[in-house]
Amino acid sequence: MFSFLVKKCISNAEQYEKSEVRTAYGNLASLVGIFLNIVLCALKFLAGTIANSVSITADAINNLSDAGSSLIALVSFKLSSKPADEDHPFGHARYECIASMIVATLILFLGIELISSSVDKILHPEIVVFSWLSFAILTLSIAVKLYMFLYNRKYGRLIHSSVMQATAADSISDAIATAAVLISMVISPLIHFNLDGYVGVVVACFILLAGYGIIKEALNEILGQAPSKELVHEIAKRIEGTSGVLGMHDLIVHDYGANRLFASVHVEVDYREDVFKSHDMIDNLEREFKQDMNIEMVIHMDPVVANDSKLNELKEYMNLGVKEIDKECSLHDFRMVPGETHTNLIFDVVVPFHVKMSNVEIQKRLEEHIKKKDHMYFLVITYDRLYV
Repeated sequence: MFSFLVKKCISNAEQYEKSEVRTAYGNLASLVGIFLNIVLCALKFLAGTIANSVSITADAINNLSDAGSSLIALVSFKLSSKPADEDHPFGHARYECIASMIVATLILFLGIELISSSVDKILHPEIVVFSWLSFAILTLSIAVKLYMFLYNRKYGRLIHSSVMQATAADSISDAIATAAVLISMVISPLIHFNLDGYVGVVVACFILLAGYGIIKEALNEILGQAPSKELVHEIAKRIEGTSGVLGMHDLIVHDYGANRLFASVHVEVDYREDVFKSHDMIDNLEREFKQDMNIEMVIHMDPVVANDSKLNELKEYMNLGVKEIDKECSLHDFRMVPGETHTNLIFDVVVPFHVKMSNVEIQKRLEEHIKKKDHMYFLVITYDRLYV
């Protein structure tokens, strides 16, 4: 059904990177979600009343909150599609993250309420009545929720929507929860023991788990997280495959939501190369990143000395010392400034976040390392963090 609606309602439906197409997908998914959840809520209230089941009624309330979540998603797609302005030059795409947080908060609140009502049902059990109508409604609900999970996951990934992916996670937890309720309704009369309250607690745990997962993902996006290894590899492949580039370092990627990637990197070039030629190469690279990957890339050009055997020997020796601290540590921007009494070795060291040594401890280790070679060398080190 959703694919049919996509064909009928969305122009240029396969151009997922376009803002208007992305917004159209979000609006359509939200409207379909509102309709389906309201229908499921009404049917489950009917089933819960017939079966005298708190877990079915709670599941109905869950669907009502899902309809509210879809309404919040609808508003978030409208807000996130707003163009960049003077106060928000990076756009408004992170409204979706805020919407995900609101959805997750509603889910957590519902889970807590369901635990309370389920415990009360355990302490004061009532007879659950099996009904074929209730059975059919719950079976239909499971099928609908599985379908909602599939289309929200598929299109959420295609348009990079955190709200749709949060809806997908919520839908699969709803399907599992409803399946548990259905099993309880069937088994309770057979074993002459009311499982309704206990199943309600299980359902609540699934709901709380889904809410926690959505909050965690939304917080990661709001706080900022490292780019994917695939993205880093593609960026490095493009830069290092360019004629005239000797290396790269200090890559930083900022993600401000779907299709809003900003990045900066230092690119090493031979100091002997004509500066205008190198600058032209850098300009072309920045333009290609925008055209091919929709990344606003800022590239800093680092001239390096590549033909000095003494410098290269010292750089390799210090690199060995850096790798002894941690194999993921690295150095760059290595240069040498000779003097009458001593020689300064100036360079940057990139330290991954999992390395717990302080900069002072690392400095001491590296100074001990260079003194083994010659006491005339002094180290001037800038410490960087690994952002990818």
